[in-house]
Amino acid sequence: MLTLEWLADLADRNRSSLNAQVAEFLIQGQRFSFNSQPGLMGVINLSPDSWYRESVVMSVEGAIERALLLKAQGADVVDLGAESTLAHAARVNGSEQNARLIPVLQALAGNGPILSVETYQPEVAQACLEAGAGVLNLTGSEDRDKIYPMVAAHDAALILCYVQGKTVRTVGDFDFSHDPVGVMYEYFGAEIEKATQAGVSKIFVDPGLGFYYRNLNDSEARVRHQMSVFLNTFRLRALGFPTCNALPHAFEYFQQEVRSAEPFFAVLAALGKTDLFRTHEIPRTQAVLKTLGVF
Repeated sequence: MLTLEWLADLADRNRSSLNAQVAEFLIQGQRFSFNSQPGLMGVINLSPDSWYRESVVMSVEGAIERALLLKAQGADVVDLGAESTLAHAARVNGSEQNARLIPVLQALAGNGPILSVETYQPEVAQACLEAGAGVLNLTGSEDRDKIYPMVAAHDAALILCYVQGKTVRTVGDFDFSHDPVGVMYEYFGAEIEKATQAGVSKIFVDPGLGFYYRNLNDSEARVRHQMSVFLNTFRLRALGFPTCNALPHAFEYFQQEVRSAEPFFAVLAALGKTDLFRTHEIPRTQAVLKTLGVF
């Protein structure tokens, strides 16, 4: 059970990180002041396999309409994905991902929200950056050394996801043998050094809480892990860069009220000082954050 005593002990043990300041920067001309106000990232899924049905669109026109709606609702960034991260979902090759993504990017260039693209494939990253993506949401580790220079060349921002495996589609069991956030801290520290050496200056670190590790199939273990990482996120801010957290669903607990799950987890993510909230539920999450005084 989450208690005030547990929270107080967490703060006492990590007091040096509580007030850490992070880099603030422009993305495509928009200023993000993370040390005083976080940002919101909406989601558009261009894959029919994606679980969150409210975010799935299957046409360029539908994606444009949803992107503009998300911006009007308060999204600072809209994340586009053309391949689901679900374990059973079909693989989508690079050319097909580009066929889904690039028309949307081109249609919204200059007159829509800042667009992010979720991928781990270099050919998708390159094409989408050229088409106007302002953020690359990198969900793999295998080709990072190829992708970092691409991001730098386009002055884009990078979401650096924690992935125990070559890509989000090839993870197995999650290693719980050590403090997970401490392990993430070391992992991100090494990758930040590589990315900055390649010229990337706009970086988010993302604990990767939505990825489907086999030993997190147990709902209680998964949710407890997610809750703990949300509340410990402030420790990652000591790396000097803002944090991004994808808000999960916990369908086993919320069931018919599943659309309330992400706003609930937003409370924990806010307590952990998340800088960018990735959510399928922009209006609900924004309302919760306003109630907390975050906005």
